Amino acid sequence: MAPITEVEGRRVALSNLDKVLYPGTGFTKGELLHYYATTADVLLPHLRDRAVSFLRYPDGPDGQVFFTKNVPPGTPDWVTTAEVPRSEGPARMVLVQDLASLMWAANLVTEFHTHQWTADDPGEADRLVFDLDPGPPATVVQCCEVALWLRERLAADGIEAYAKTSGAKGLHLLAGVRGSSSERVSEYAKALAVEAERALPKLVVHRMTRSLRPGKVFVDWSQNAARKTTAAPYTVRARDVPAVSTPVTWEEVAGCGRAEQFVFLAPGVGPRVQDYGDLLAPLFERGRAAALP
Repeated sequence: MAPITEVEGRRVALSNLDKVLYPGTGFTKGELLHYYATTADVLLPHLRDRAVSFLRYPDGPDGQVFFTKNVPPGTPDWVTTAEVPRSEGPARMVLVQDLASLMWAANLVTEFHTHQWTADDPGEADRLVFDLDPGPPATVVQCCEVALWLRERLAADGIEAYAKTSGAKGLHLLAGVRGSSSERVSEYAKALAVEAERALPKLVVHRMTRSLRPGKVFVDWSQNAARKTTAAPYTVRARDVPAVSTPVTWEEVAGCGRAEQFVFLAPGVGPRVQDYGDLLAPLFERGRAAALP
């Protein structure tokens, strides 16, 4: 029987705590749950009020990996859910609103992915996102070059951007926006991706075509579509090692000379948060959200 833990007055079953989920380091499920418990203060604001898609890997990254969008069977009745629009019709999804819900979800062994809108207003996007994905032999070092260009270009339109590692091999840029639909944000993001390719033709590609991507950075603007989700800040990814999608400073972006500099593992993220706080906290300040030009 799985041990029962009380979290904020809720009974949460935590199972298989000794199971090794990350073969590269021997990181266990118990250590994963500890990571989420200790980083909840910075993670939860990025999940709260957003329908969450779970990318589950219960036996580690080498086992079965699958998306769960609908409310999973066996979800406790105290976990908040919401009906959200989808092209095929409304669906009910989980909202991770508190520590108890986070620990229940983390016990499923999952990456947390969210939309660029909140469940109470799916018609208005409040985030703009670029996913910078390097095509080998390009690495995150080249992503940083592109990120700096995009930061300046966004600033010219009055939009303040923030960066985080993808937790895989690339970089994400985020910005707070207001007053626009997901469709409008997607149009704007695509236009900037095209502009980046024109400005940096040897470095950037805005199309997903695989044959165009070796040695370049794919500026993926499409994750702004209402149906798409992006890995949340502070989520641990399904990799060989427990790599975390970690906010970084612009000084770190400008100084990135080796890909290894932008690999942040779960055991080191808590101390980093103590030093920096949540570098993405300004995204929650309504006054910083920009209207698109």
